[in-house]
Amino acid sequence: MPTMTAAQQRAQAKLEYDAFLASCPSRQLLDRISDKWVSLVLAALGSDGPNPGKDCAGQPRSMRYSELSRRLAGVSQKMLTQTLRTLERDGLLTRTVTPTVPVTVTYELTDLGYSLHHLMRGIKVWAETHMDEVLANREKYDTRTT
Repeated sequence: MPTMTAAQQRAQAKLEYDAFLASCPSRQLLDRISDKWVSLVLAALGSDGPNPGKDCAGQPRSMRYSELSRRLAGVSQKMLTQTLRTLERDGLLTRTVTPTVPVTVTYELTDLGYSLHHLMRGIKVWAETHMDEVLANREKYDTRTT
């Protein structure tokens, strides 16, 4: 059996990604992106306007930490900081520090983040659209099982 180079081993592993297997790294990624704060941060940074992810001038949409905190009602400072760090580590957003007084820190989706944003925004819209049905089904189920 011939020896594979590191690049060949990575290529082989990529072909074998299967989230149904406990050892697959994609399972960790699925766990991360299924977090409610991740999906809400992606939705907030992607914006819901006519030109998602861009401001009025067509520039990439960036938000300061305080803007994100206000937009995501109920998120703790610790959870928002953790979420932003993990998204930056995964390459889904960039953190830009501008040396002003006080220092300005902004967050912006990367191209990879935008590709995920489109999927997560669809899930967010689906949840908002079907919430009445889900609540009715929950009530029906709870009535039936008690």
